[in-house]
Amino acid sequence: MTWADLTQNWAIWFARIKQRFPNLEDSAMPFLKQDRQRFECYLAETHQLTLTEAREEFEEFLYIESLAREAIDYRARTDDSSFTSRM
Repeated sequence: MTWADLTQNWAIWFARIKQRFPNLEDSAMPFLKQDRQRFECYLAETHQLTLTEAREEFEEFLYIESLAREAIDYRARTDDSSFTSRM
């Protein structure tokens, strides 16, 4: 998952981001979604992280979400093919 993917559906993804990073303020998000570097700085400030730690944590979040998305896509493809083969 990339920053561009995330910002295309910001409202949905912000809820997931906030689960992982609960100190984020809703009111700051409209400004932060425009710029990943700014978001990472805010993440560092609100979660007592260095900027490097915030970047690493956010990269990990994106990676995990990518894996989850791939797993869902794979399951959907295999479910579809097993349904088709049963017909």
